[in-house]
Amino acid sequence: MSEDLRSELEKYLQTLNIQTSCVEHPPVFTVEEMMPHLQEVNGAVTKNLFLKDKKKKGLWLVSARHDHQVDLNVLAKKLGLGSGNLRFADEAAMLEKLKVGQGCATALALLFDRDRSVKFVLDQDLVEGGHALVYFHPMTNSATMGIRPQDLLLFLKETGHEPILESFQ
Repeated sequence: MSEDLRSELEKYLQTLNIQTSCVEHPPVFTVEEMMPHLQEVNGAVTKNLFLKDKKKKGLWLVSARHDHQVDLNVLAKKLGLGSGNLRFADEAAMLEKLKVGQGCATALALLFDRDRSVKFVLDQDLVEGGHALVYFHPMTNSATMGIRPQDLLLFLKETGHEPILESFQ
């Protein structure tokens, strides 16, 4: 299943003339597990959180640099949701909306959010930090794909997901 979705993602990126660089590795479920496999990459590695808003029942995907702290209370306030209102969404919601399960959350899965119901928060360092590439899972946690920051923005625009840029330190 994930290989079919990865193939569909790769074909879509090709239609946008987006070049990527892929590192294959054993399946990983945390950034800590992934980092030893990415020692040679040039760019910023991401961590991705799939969240829900407790009050409004909205779904959020957050992509931040792997070494930046994401405080859900602070983020909820910045997004106007009120402190304590962001929680991790369950895997069923992630599978339904993004077609990926635990350990595979990725901005690239927004391709499959066809009704554009997932709001996307992007660490502004990923697009403004001067990185050659930013790295995400390509629909599977057994690979990590590098994409140029400007191509990530093009991908988001083409899929109808205007990113909310936030600063995470």
